[in-house]
Amino acid sequence: MEEPQAPSSAPPAAAADSGLADNVAGALAYITIIPAILFLVLPDYNKRSFIRFHAFQCICLAVCAFALGLLMIIPILGWIVGIVGDLVLFVCWIMCIVKAYGGEKWKVPVLGNYAEKFANQ
Repeated sequence: MEEPQAPSSAPPAAAADSGLADNVAGALAYITIIPAILFLVLPDYNKRSFIRFHAFQCICLAVCAFALGLLMIIPILGWIVGIVGDLVLFVCWIMCIVKAYGGEKWKVPVLGNYAEKFANQ
């Protein structure tokens, strides 16, 4: 005798029709700056506030990384500040990916406020 199978909560076709889930798209926005820009341009994703926030926060992190790279031109002090800043930025980047995949809207100190302001415009 075969036991009856429980119906699945959502058919796979319905998930494919709606695109990426918000938490997956939010985490993917941090992989490079390219997905973040794409999520801000594509009409299916740029209307979702969770995805917009994480895309803008990724862009803010990228601008900060660029500024740290410029700062490392300065000998000694610039190198120290740049290396420590890059380490802090890397930890924030990992935290952003993990929190976004978990469905949380975690704000990086200072940068998160700017990202939220840009996302709500």
